Amino acid sequence: MSNSADSPQASSSPARMRRFRPVRVLTAAVFALAGLIFFTSFNTAKGTNIRTDASLLKLSDLIQERSHKNGRLDESNAALREDVEALAERDDGSTKAEDDRLAALEKNAGTQKLKGKALTVTLNDAPPNATAKLPGYPEPQPDFLVIHQQDLQAVVNAMWQGGAKGIKVMDQRLISTSAVRCVGNTLILQGRVYSPPYKITAIGDPEKLQRALTGSPAIQNYMVYVNVYGLGWKVEEEGPVTLPGYSGTVDLHYAKPVE
Repeated sequence: MSNSADSPQASSSPARMRRFRPVRVLTAAVFALAGLIFFTSFNTAKGTNIRTDASLLKLSDLIQERSHKNGRLDESNAALREDVEALAERDDGSTKAEDDRLAALEKNAGTQKLKGKALTVTLNDAPPNATAKLPGYPEPQPDFLVIHQQDLQAVVNAMWQGGAKGIKVMDQRLISTSAVRCVGNTLILQGRVYSPPYKITAIGDPEKLQRALTGSPAIQNYMVYVNVYGLGWKVEEEGPVTLPGYSGTVDLHYAKPVE
């Protein structure tokens, strides 16, 4: 009887060990993996909150930082350019006629300051809770309530057609290679980023500029959204205004064929 009683225990013990050993190994592996994840997370965070730590720059913060840096570089470049031009004017061996011709070219190119009567147009987003003000129009979609690239371009183009001698968008002078571009609800102009409201100032005959704005089909379409959804539109005639000279790079960048 004793041999028969011992036999089941002897035969069942190895089976039980084979059955429970994988579970123990799996448990140990789980704890080891958890420890590795904890160590990696701690090493990455270095004691900070990865989700909310204010020291980690958001993309928008980085864009604003680069925009301010570009602005400071433009100011520095403009100051250096004035110093170089002052030194060149001392005695460059040119005649008065040549100097006058160069000054006229610089004025037309937009690299020199320009003073005169001006017209300023201000564009702004509509209130986020705007509704249709007139019957027969649908309730606004998000795109209806923000300034788009074509809206800014329409104002700039109309001002050129109205005989503008020079145009400034925000605090920057436009030249022939300037591109007005919008990404989302922000304006990117010559390496700098701006948020609404957007101001476009043109020097010229205010009456002609005003007629050009009124006669523009693109602006007429924009005015529908002004009247229906409350997009911002403000036109102001200003006294003598001085536009800054363009101080950025004039190098042209273009695509090259792959060799």
